[in-house]
Amino acid sequence: MAVQQGVYRGVSAADRVADRRARLLTAGLSVWADPGTRTTMTAVCAAAGLSERYFYESFAGLDALLEAVMDGVAAEIEETSRAAAEAAGDDPVARVRAGVRAFVDLLLEDPRKGRVAIVESVAVPKLRRRRTELLRYLAHQSAVESRALLGGAEQTRNHDEIGGLLFIGGMAELVTAWLDGAVEATPAEITDAASRALLSLYR
Repeated sequence: MAVQQGVYRGVSAADRVADRRARLLTAGLSVWADPGTRTTMTAVCAAAGLSERYFYESFAGLDALLEAVMDGVAAEIEETSRAAAEAAGDDPVARVRAGVRAFVDLLLEDPRKGRVAIVESVAVPKLRRRRTELLRYLAHQSAVESRALLGGAEQTRNHDEIGGLLFIGGMAELVTAWLDGAVEATPAEITDAASRALLSLYR
């Protein structure tokens, strides 16, 4: 029987490319979040166990990889928080608290994700704009969901967007201080403070 073109040891070429890309993303997160390691393509490839030839198979350059890491973290934050809120039932306060706590727990489980997306990205000039775009996107999503849960008829959409920006901007600063050790707080305290802040903007 002829070997199917592009298949090696039962794995297709497309799957091998996807696996290498995933390894590079994982390595990129680890290297970027490590303050003792300079974030370079060489360091990322070494951590992934891949040559630079395979790096260029998936990414145009280091900035493209780091942007993909940021995008992945932002998507995980959104998906995790939304799933937790939906699982909390119909009570608006419970949904807000569940969504915030899921975000906090995500950072506890892997602090690297908050560090690269919120803290380290500021230091990379080409990524600052993307960081701003992601924060504004999350602020908009917060505004949309908060209007559905908490918004009154007297509130305008502009009011909602302002509230979303205040909440996400405040959360970014709080998380930065928390990860840097400038603020000592338990996960419950972070959740309580953030939940109260969001609820106060729409009630």
